[in-house]
Amino acid sequence: MPTPHRICFVCSGNICRSPTAQVVLKHLAEQARLADLIEVDSAGTGSWHAGDDMDERSRQVLTDAGYEVPPHVARQFRADDFAERDMVIALDAGHRDVLEELARRTDDPEASHAKIVMLRSYDPKLGAGDEPDVADPYYGGRRGFLDVLEQVERSCAGLLDALRADAVQQTDRPPR
Repeated sequence: MPTPHRICFVCSGNICRSPTAQVVLKHLAEQARLADLIEVDSAGTGSWHAGDDMDERSRQVLTDAGYEVPPHVARQFRADDFAERDMVIALDAGHRDVLEELARRTDDPEASHAKIVMLRSYDPKLGAGDEPDVADPYYGGRRGFLDVLEQVERSCAGLLDALRADAVQQTDRPPR
């Protein structure tokens, strides 16, 4: 049995995009009977929402789409978190930049930097030259939250496929 991938999704305040991705990936993994393949959480680059619940509009869009949304407590991502994660997934380029700066502050900057990926790099609809960011819905209406969910669902499905392929490769390798 492969070791679970420890994944942290990161957005700005950890109340909209990253907890949405956390809920979606967990749900997709459970549906595919691959829940033992991942350990997933989320965090924000900033501390201004630390301790807050998920944005009610994000929660409502997820609930309306049939997701079970557990209680959430927002937190800020810290440089130490790299040591406990296999992947740190940024929701936009600004988050990636903050994560890269935090990676430089770790004991192993190169290894920490290698863990950072953009969520939409797993989106099959992302074309060459397309904006890789999941847009921030915070200051908009319901349509923005629906768009986030659509992008996150596609991207998390692609991510899960990649994790599944990696797990198959791990089980095909002879033991050391």
